[in-house]
Amino acid sequence: MTALNGLSRESIGSTLSPQDIYSAMFKDYPDVLDVKQVSELLHVSTKTVYRLLRSGTLTSLKVGREFRIPKLYLLQYLKVTISATH
Repeated sequence: MTALNGLSRESIGSTLSPQDIYSAMFKDYPDVLDVKQVSELLHVSTKTVYRLLRSGTLTSLKVGREFRIPKLYLLQYLKVTISATH
């Protein structure tokens, strides 16, 4: 069982609202995230985040050569990922 900021996947998918997830995960982050911040939130490497971005699994904006991921896009990704596992 993988924990996400002290919350199990089961509790995230079944008992927490999107607002609860937002409050637990994103309160200390800006509205638009960079790759390093997304990797910290998801507890994965930056290489994994780049893979998600290049495949289109995680939507982003490009600012010059940099990827920027609005929190809303990350929430949508998490919702789809959680739905797919249940």
